[in-house]
Amino acid sequence: MGQKTNPIGLRLGIIKGWESNWYGGNDFKDKLVEDDKIRKYLHARLSKAGISKIFIERTLKLVTVTITTARPGIIIGKGGQEVDKLKEELKKITGKEIQINISEIKRPELDAVLVANNIARQIEGRISFRRAIKTTIASTMRIGAEGIKVLISGRLGGAEMARNEMYKEGRTPLHTLRADIDYAKTEAHTTYGRIGLKVWICKGEIFGKPELVPTFSGDKRPKGGQGAGGGGGRKPRPRQRQQRR
Repeated sequence: MGQKTNPIGLRLGIIKGWESNWYGGNDFKDKLVEDDKIRKYLHARLSKAGISKIFIERTLKLVTVTITTARPGIIIGKGGQEVDKLKEELKKITGKEIQINISEIKRPELDAVLVANNIARQIEGRISFRRAIKTTIASTMRIGAEGIKVLISGRLGGAEMARNEMYKEGRTPLHTLRADIDYAKTEAHTTYGRIGLKVWICKGEIFGKPELVPTFSGDKRPKGGQGAGGGGGRKPRPRQRQQRR
């Protein structure tokens, strides 16, 4: 079964968390469609920013959007002007207050979405697909991945008949649910048709019970009642100094 299904969906609730974290209620369908609109808009609006994933959290009056990207400077802009524009644009879609967090991807070579998009852009730039895939695999393994698998299909090299080719290095155990496998698929648009790409990257194995709600270091996340599943924690009691007699 691991060879057939999406490896991220197979691991949801085990070692992977959800990208939308909120309670739906009776208007679940409306919120789901709204999340899809937000993601499509951001991917189209920030197509050159190297966006990987978009996490959405909701409270009663606030929508928190966390964007993981390899190029945070493009999204933030000069003095944070671009972020302010994005807030106003997303507010028109949702009708609620928007908070945007930016999380930088330190090692983009280990992110399946960025790796797949990188190969696709090289193929669209008329670089040989074999050269693009092999150089990408080498850089991913050099950074520290345990394994990577790339499947490419279509009219490869402009051939009249479409075919599939797979390139693999290291291990990608799709049946092992504790294996941390990142997966992405994309398309390269060329003069002789569309080329399909699928990328699997194994980053190791996760033992124990991981935190399924994503936490990001370095970004400004809402605290207390502003986050999803809010409820501010107790404030620590101030320590009283004992006076020496």
